[in-house]
Formats: sequence, structure tokens, C-alpha cells
Amino acid sequence: MKHLIDKLYETHNLEEDEFIYLLENYDKEAGDYLYSLARTCSQVHYEKEVYIRGLIEFTNYCKNDCYYCGIRKSNKNASRYRLSKDEILSCCESGYELGFRTFVLQGGEDPAFTDEAVVDIVKTIREGYPDCAITLSIGEKTYDQYLKYYEAGANRYLLRHETADEEHYSLLHPGSLSLENRKECLRNLKKIGYQVGTGFMVGSPYQTPKCLAEDLAFIKELSPQMVGIGPFIPHKDTPFASFPAGSVDLTLFLIGILRLMLPNALLPSTTALGTLDPKGREKGILSGANVLMPNLSPIGVRKKYELYDNKICTGEEAAECNVCLRNRVASVGYHVVEKRGDFKE
Repeated sequence: MKHLIDKLYETHNLEEDEFIYLLENYDKEAGDYLYSLARTCSQVHYEKEVYIRGLIEFTNYCKNDCYYCGIRKSNKNASRYRLSKDEILSCCESGYELGFRTFVLQGGEDPAFTDEAVVDIVKTIREGYPDCAITLSIGEKTYDQYLKYYEAGANRYLLRHETADEEHYSLLHPGSLSLENRKECLRNLKKIGYQVGTGFMVGSPYQTPKCLAEDLAFIKELSPQMVGIGPFIPHKDTPFASFPAGSVDLTLFLIGILRLMLPNALLPSTTALGTLDPKGREKGILSGANVLMPNLSPIGVRKKYELYDNKICTGEEAAECNVCLRNRVASVGYHVVEKRGDFKE
């Protein structure tokens, strides 16, 4: 076990069967060893700095019907909303005052937000906050659409591939969505010049260690600047309501693996981790993560952007959440910094 972790540390990659062996046989001792190397790796590039991204969940309408997602179009119990441009700008304003220098505009694939609307919002944020990064997370688009947003001033794009295994992908998504198109979107984003983030759910229904090894191989090939992973958490109004949640321990182990694979990547410690474990986000940082994404959305809509059940921080003011996170980060010996937090080549 230790020799495989050493090999990963030295070469930044393993064979598929080696990854599978690690994922099937890791224990606390292997985890502790991996995390110590992951922290070393992270600190070489980012010291003990943790970057914060202000998340603005601006619409929970979605034209897709992914089987795991609480805002899927078939969920008739979802209370739908869209933020106006002014509401989005208000989130940016309060976020900037709190020290955020990256805004993440995340939403379902909502046809009401046309390219013109997205470009207008991005341009206005770019003009108002020239020192900030703008990240979009609005799903699958064409090359030309991505280019328009980039030219308007967007810097980064988050698009989780969710699983790199074709058969597994078809068990999580309706036939209208394809893994190949998702991968093509990610390649297009890289070609255009975005800092690109991908990722997957840990413990999603029907996932096997081989699926996870394929995820790691795809991520290595894509070489994204950001990788976001979190444990699968079921939502009561989806076909996967009765499936168990993913493992926090396995998620942490995979964060450590990703840090050794991509030493200078930006790796978030996700809200899903904090939802399943009260210290989940701190543990994520100690496993090699260096990004947190607190919520800047208006309190009135936070409970409505429910991708999974029991999501944390849905009732806190952005300011309260900000102070809480800074204290949590400090408690494990790291510190939140007020920077854009760009990827370091």
C-alpha cells in the first residue's frame, strides 16, 4: 500500500489496477500517510492558504432530468426561482465587501438565461469587479457559446463529468445526455482558455472501484486546473432516494490521491462533505484540498437550490458563514486569504 502511494507521489499517476487496489484496500494508516504527502504537495504550491469562492446559485430551473439531482426537471416538488440581474449583482457587492475575489455563478441548465443574458451579467460583473475572477457553472453548451462567455469576461468554468464510465453514465442520466458530449465540452473549454474544473460524485449508485479508476484516468488525461469531488447524497424526490450516501472516508482518500496526481490543482473541500460530517470540510483541507465555496445566494432561495437532502448553511447570512469558515480553517492550522486564488502553473 505504502509503495503505491510513494509511486503516486513520485510519478503523479498509477495503473488502473493499482488505483483499484488502493481504493479497495486502504485503511487509516494508509490514509494518514497519503494525507501527510498530500499536505506537503499542496503547501509547496499554495503554502497554507485556502481560497474562498462566493457561490451564487442563480436559478434552480433545469431542462435536464439527471436521476440523482434534486432540481431535475421532473421534480414537481421543487420550488423554482430565478435571480434577477440586480439580485446577482447585489450578491457580488456583499461578497466583495466580505473579501471574496472569485464569484461562481451556478445554476441548472435554464433556457430563460439566454446567451445574451449570461453575456450581459458577466460583462457587468467584469466591469464592476476587474480584480475578481468569474466562474460559470451552467452546464453543457456549444464551443461558440463558451467562447462568448469567455470573451465577455468569464475566467473559469466548472463542469463535473460525474463518471468517466460509459455504462455507469447511462445509469445516472437519461438518454438525452451523453458522456462523450460532456467530455467534448470540457475539451472545448480548455481549448478556449478557461481554467477548467471537473469532478465526480463518490459513492453514486452503481459506482465500482473500476469506475473510480476510470475517473482518475480521465482527469489525468484532461489535466484540469480544478477538480471538485464530494460524496453522493440522495435527494428524497429522485429515483435514487433510497440509495445510501457515499463514504466520507473514501472521498477524503480520493482528495489525497488527486492532490498527488495534480500537485498544483485547485481542490475544493465541498459542502457535501460538511453535510455528512460536521468536520468534513476541515478534514478535506487536511487531506489536500485548498478551496472552499461558501454561499452568497440570498437566504430566501438557498433551501430551494437543493441538489441533495439536508444541505448545510442554507439559513446563514453570508457574513456569518464567512466568519464561521475562517474560524474552521484556522482551527486546522490554515488560513483563508482574500485573493482570486488562480491556478499556479
